[in-house]
Amino acid sequence: MPLQKFLAKLPPLYTEKDREKFSDAFAMAEEAHGGQTRASGQPYVSHCEGVAEILVDMQASPNMIIAGILHDVLVDSKVSLETVKNRFGNTVAHYVEDLARITSLPQLNRGDQHEEERQPLPVTEDISDSRKADLIAETLRKMLLAIGDDVRVVIIKLADRLHNLRTLHHLPPDRQKKIAQETLDIFAPLANRLGIWQIKWEMEDLAFRYSNPEKYQEISTQLEMRRNRREDEINGIVTTLQKLLKAADVEAQVTGRPKHIYSIYRKMQRKGQTFEAIRDLRAVRALVNDEGSCYKVLGIVHMHYTPIPGEFDDYIANAKPNNYQSLHTAVIYSDGKPVEVQIRTYEMHQNAEYGVAAHWRYKETKARMSSDYEQKVTAMRSLLAWSQEVDESSELLENLRSDPFRDKVYALTPKGDVVELPLGATPIDFAYQVHTQIGHRCRGAKVNGKLVTLDYTLQTGDQVEVLTTSKGGPSRDWLNANLGMVKSPRSRSKIKQWFKQQDRDQNLEHGKAALEREFKRLNLNTVDLLAMLETFNVRSLDDLYVAIGTGDLSMGRVINKVSELQKSAITEDLLIPAGPTTKPAPSSSVMVMGLKGMATVPARCCNPMPGDDIVGYVTRGRGATIHRVDCPNILRVHDRERLIQVDWASQEKTYPVALQLSAYDRQGLMTDISTVLSGENVRLVDLSMQTRAHLVKVNLVLEVSGISQLSRLLTRMENIPNVIEASRSKPG
Repeated sequence: MPLQKFLAKLPPLYTEKDREKFSDAFAMAEEAHGGQTRASGQPYVSHCEGVAEILVDMQASPNMIIAGILHDVLVDSKVSLETVKNRFGNTVAHYVEDLARITSLPQLNRGDQHEEERQPLPVTEDISDSRKADLIAETLRKMLLAIGDDVRVVIIKLADRLHNLRTLHHLPPDRQKKIAQETLDIFAPLANRLGIWQIKWEMEDLAFRYSNPEKYQEISTQLEMRRNRREDEINGIVTTLQKLLKAADVEAQVTGRPKHIYSIYRKMQRKGQTFEAIRDLRAVRALVNDEGSCYKVLGIVHMHYTPIPGEFDDYIANAKPNNYQSLHTAVIYSDGKPVEVQIRTYEMHQNAEYGVAAHWRYKETKARMSSDYEQKVTAMRSLLAWSQEVDESSELLENLRSDPFRDKVYALTPKGDVVELPLGATPIDFAYQVHTQIGHRCRGAKVNGKLVTLDYTLQTGDQVEVLTTSKGGPSRDWLNANLGMVKSPRSRSKIKQWFKQQDRDQNLEHGKAALEREFKRLNLNTVDLLAMLETFNVRSLDDLYVAIGTGDLSMGRVINKVSELQKSAITEDLLIPAGPTTKPAPSSSVMVMGLKGMATVPARCCNPMPGDDIVGYVTRGRGATIHRVDCPNILRVHDRERLIQVDWASQEKTYPVALQLSAYDRQGLMTDISTVLSGENVRLVDLSMQTRAHLVKVNLVLEVSGISQLSRLLTRMENIPNVIEASRSKPG
């Protein structure tokens, strides 16, 4: 009987009273799910047992295990919350209620035997990346809202999803792919964020198997083909290290560490390498009794083998927010190939495998918890707090998926206190991390005693002194992603909150002025703002302007949407072309409506680019010349029969665009302009200058990929010292 097997496998950690409660919970689950079966044909209660077993492996508390057994009773049966509360107490009822809220979210696939009666989270290829990100972020927000501030519920939900993945082969292929992709988008990153590595790795490999079966099979086959040789190599490395440590009188357990298929795939993608080029498939782990032994083992490893530069990380001295501790290094072994080595204590290993889950082992039922445990609970809850501080989906997902063990910078205050920041952080990020008011009043900074600009990139070890003013607030330029002055989502959130507290009319005025200024600078005349309202979830143009003014809506997102929408039909009143150019454009850059194979060339008089409304003019023997609809030459053409409707093809190319910069002349101005162009990876086609008194006008023709890049380029140019204005030249 499943219950007897489950009880027999329980470790001594759980008392006889706990076992009685588990039996009672299984009795309730069997009654509630009576007659329900899974796609495999097994009774539904087998899923409840599977979830409970995963939680037992994590040494979760009895209440968490009971909630795992009962996680679907409120959704799939007539059992009431009051019944659960009366039989198992308020804590279990709280967990089960939160889990029911998550299961009831319309955006989430359940992953079990139930038919999908709700609209699942769209993850198909027919939606844009930005829309997909918005949908994922929306689902994540709702799930975290349902969870509240109790991380235990996250752990139970992760166990639920993991067991569903283990039995996913019983479902139809379309549901397999949806559930697998949703796992990679939301649940595996959540496990990563909480440091529950054992759950994370298994989730990723199982989900990858169904989301990309071809690549999964390819890598697994390669691993299988080389398994015997790799295992022999690992066994040899383990034996050698054990002998070295024993000779140094260090007690250690050395084992091989498996490389997971999904992590190999991500590394192949990240480095653009084939499987054969991935050299570091060998990894070992040494477990010791105390912290001092960790460093002793590290010294022995580095003494006998050459360390690989840049591959050493000390996560013992610099413990991570989720309490992860370990030493990581990579060395060249005696056969000339690299080996990854992790060194940690047994307690650190338990924490590394189960992350936050390791801190709830059996302690919630005790009358009093130690102050140390209370601090750990607070620290773990804070890991989810960032979700409430981020407004844009791209930022939310970036934070969710970021590895909390990497991409960090540690700067110092003048008093020597350590401040942890994301990689690429600036003095503004540092100021907000110290205190919100210091961030608001930041006007400058000294790094290591020297004045630096506010977009200076901080490095580990930098000592930062923030220069503040007595009053005032942040600058709207800080929210401009093109300027790179703020990297931390927390800082961005604080800045946006400050602007939200300002008067609505003031924000409306600022937002409208900023948008009009950007359109004028890009020389965009006909933009249908009403078409954007639904996209940005606002009711009116005034709300759109306010969102821009407060920083809730970035100018970059607006310009990207403008680029998508600038494909509307061309009205007859604006149809009129210009003389042909001798330089042909790529045939795939413009699509001629109703015709195939017609050559097209861009008009030099107005230099059209993707995002512009365009019209074609049929020339004699040279195909069609492509003009902007507001080109002066177009307005003088009377032979309308030679005008044809055209649109930009989907293939992205670069297009010439004329810009003009007004600046106060100074030495080094052109060097700064060249640096910006190089940073944006654009090609300079033509350049001319006109100087009068102390003013200079620089005329440029650049090849850009579209309006979004042009907007970013103009913003960066206007930020160059002494530049008064940078804008796109008007046609004609």
